[in-house]
Amino acid sequence: MATLQVENAVKAFGETVVLKGVSLELQDGEFCVVVGGSGCGKSTLLRAIAGLEDLDSGSISIDGRRIDKLPPAQRGIAMVFQSYALYPHLNVFENLAFALRLAKRPVSEVEEAVGRAAAILGLEDYIARKPAALSGGQRQRVAIGRAIVRKPGIFLFDEPLSNLDAGLRNRMRLEFADLHRQLGTTTVYVTHDQIEAMTLADRIAVMRAGAIEQIGTPAELYERPANLYVAGFIGSPQMNFLNGKVIEEANLGATLELADGEKLPLPSAAKKLTGRPITLGVRPEHWQASAGAGAGGLKLEAQFVEWLGSSVNVHFRGAGTDPRPIIWHHVEPARVSEGETVRLMPDPDHIHLFDQAGQSILLH
Repeated sequence: MATLQVENAVKAFGETVVLKGVSLELQDGEFCVVVGGSGCGKSTLLRAIAGLEDLDSGSISIDGRRIDKLPPAQRGIAMVFQSYALYPHLNVFENLAFALRLAKRPVSEVEEAVGRAAAILGLEDYIARKPAALSGGQRQRVAIGRAIVRKPGIFLFDEPLSNLDAGLRNRMRLEFADLHRQLGTTTVYVTHDQIEAMTLADRIAVMRAGAIEQIGTPAELYERPANLYVAGFIGSPQMNFLNGKVIEEANLGATLELADGEKLPLPSAAKKLTGRPITLGVRPEHWQASAGAGAGGLKLEAQFVEWLGSSVNVHFRGAGTDPRPIIWHHVEPARVSEGETVRLMPDPDHIHLFDQAGQSILLH
């Protein structure tokens, strides 16, 4: 196991700057997931740590020792690729043993290391098979096993589950979590799938356009996003956003006035924002239905209902002139039919406010 420090990493391809001074620090045994949209720089960051890309500036250190000028084989790192990168003419044992044999390790050491990796990953019954005779999940296990036998200080995973079907991805997430509990190896795991990030990570680093927007635990990013990008990226379905201006009314206190004149109550602490344009963020599960004469809230028409078994996602459009898209996630047995009009209020204890620059506004 090892610590990892990336400091002010810069990488450009021609005139395109892909990493813009990225800094990241992992503690011994930490599982860090790097997420972001396509082209944000997450895979380039991983390849730079592995030594497959040279930084233009900045540094990478393991346990306080700089390794960014070392060749990949001397970094004490093992990387698992999206494509598995198995040798098709070699069986499972030979694929697992390849790096050790290349390093001329003793036969007994090779057999012990391969046997241990195969046992951890449940590959004992497939040890004589070639990759063509394996399922996608089994091939991914072999790729992971090839990394395990090297006993690296750091594991790097580049979207390892993206080629698998949904059911197999779910099972493999559990296997990754169990593998990390067994080995405790410091891990950097790159993915575009935020569900993988939320379920696997000790901490998540959210990247956009070559920079890290926020680093924190899954709960911190979900409950206290630093900006609009993180708020919209983390969470499925994603957070709802409404633009308006804060006003203060005698009978309602701090209120968000929307463009079409509708008003939503805000916490009393929001009075300090009076007169400012802001964005209100509400997670789909934090809407409350309001009923009865004079009920407040947004008047919305249900456009599409996703029945998920134990819960429902209702997609709304504005019933008036504002066609704002709104998603409400709620638990059965409450039902909403397509075409039905509903009034929704945000739960005042679970709202998020953002300024015009998209940065989070803390009221406390």
